[in-house]
Amino acid sequence: MSVTSPDSVFIARSEGISAEGVRDQYADGRAAKVWEIFIGDKNSRTDNYKKFLINLLKSKNCKRILDVACGTGVDSIMLLEEGFEVVSVDASDKMLKYALKERWNRRKEPAFDRWVIEEANWLTLYNDINEFIGKGFDAVICLGNSFAHLMDSSPEQREHKKAIRNFEKCLRPGGMLLIDHRNYDNILETGSTPAKSLYYNTSHTADIKTSVLFYCGKPAMVTMDYVIEANNLTSEFRLSYYPHELKRFSEILKEIFGSKAKHQLFGDFKSLNDIKNPAFYIHLIEKNLN
Repeated sequence: MSVTSPDSVFIARSEGISAEGVRDQYADGRAAKVWEIFIGDKNSRTDNYKKFLINLLKSKNCKRILDVACGTGVDSIMLLEEGFEVVSVDASDKMLKYALKERWNRRKEPAFDRWVIEEANWLTLYNDINEFIGKGFDAVICLGNSFAHLMDSSPEQREHKKAIRNFEKCLRPGGMLLIDHRNYDNILETGSTPAKSLYYNTSHTADIKTSVLFYCGKPAMVTMDYVIEANNLTSEFRLSYYPHELKRFSEILKEIFGSKAKHQLFGDFKSLNDIKNPAFYIHLIEKNLN
């Protein structure tokens, strides 16, 4: 039996994105278009998610936010409307075009006129957006299972660490990183992915067929084949993710931020005391003051 590297099975990236780096799985524009219909506008965000995010940012006195996985701009728009100053980046120009269109349509509003939107690679993020960092952001957010799009075939997860280190460098002392991933521990155990969306109040239906690719005896990739019914049309597309297991992901965060960094863990926007087997884990880790 031959052994195949996961990177040789599914590769999708936009022109201009380096061979090593964040893969743009929305490069052909197909998934980006369907995703925009599926997500809808800012009002599609669930009340639980909106309250969780806004209340958390305000409780930490955050004002300047870096959204490193802005996609079509849904979260960034929501934050702008809540009075935050936002810099938004994404690796996919096909996703960013929806955010750029919204900024243009609302350019007469001061918050949107000042809205910075850039295409950027997480592995070179600090240098890519250096001119916008200043003294550092109050918060960096990477939500919606976005970080799992970054594949990493190295046993020590060099690229994952490099990306998170860039997130940390963009924060001011005392700033926080809010980053999530699906409950891949449960996906690897059961072989299935919950189709219910925690982030979106969507009227469209979705079915997800889940496959796991093992490399050298370890889970290296989770592939999800989405079937989404929207506007009387059925669309199918495939997205692939790195299966971040909770224990290992927490260890990497502590390695980058330091063992004394404050680290809180939530499940589906709730305390883990209130939910046993969440669909998503959300990590909040704070940069040390010194």
